[in-house]
Amino acid sequence: MFSKSNLLATLVAGVVMFFLGYLIWGIATADFFEEHSLVNVMKEVPNLGLIALGNIVGAFVLSSLYSKWARGHHSLGEGFQFGALIGAFVGISMGLIWYATANWMDMTGHIAEAVIDILYYGIVGAIIALVYQKTASKK
Repeated sequence: MFSKSNLLATLVAGVVMFFLGYLIWGIATADFFEEHSLVNVMKEVPNLGLIALGNIVGAFVLSSLYSKWARGHHSLGEGFQFGALIGAFVGISMGLIWYATANWMDMTGHIAEAVIDILYYGIVGAIIALVYQKTASKK
């Protein structure tokens, strides 16, 4: 669980999650989601320290799950597939539950969020797989 591969993948994936998340949700889609939000729940000034910590914790969990899922077979494709499955869980499964229980976004916003989550976590999974691939012990 605290192997060199896992810790390095956690660090790299955490940094990627932080900056890619900012590019996606903070810049590229901010106006889109503002149009499809039903209520404004955003803080005026987000706590970047907690966002970074959340990304590191998330990256550690994803990296730990990936190491068990991959069973030593590391490739970008496998990593993307792993991450896309996580993204489908978050974006589709949880998105439907949020849509059914809260007035956060309209259905268009949730559909877009699901697609973005699948791609975002797919990229993160591919990064994790790449780190595992590069740090795997040579046999």
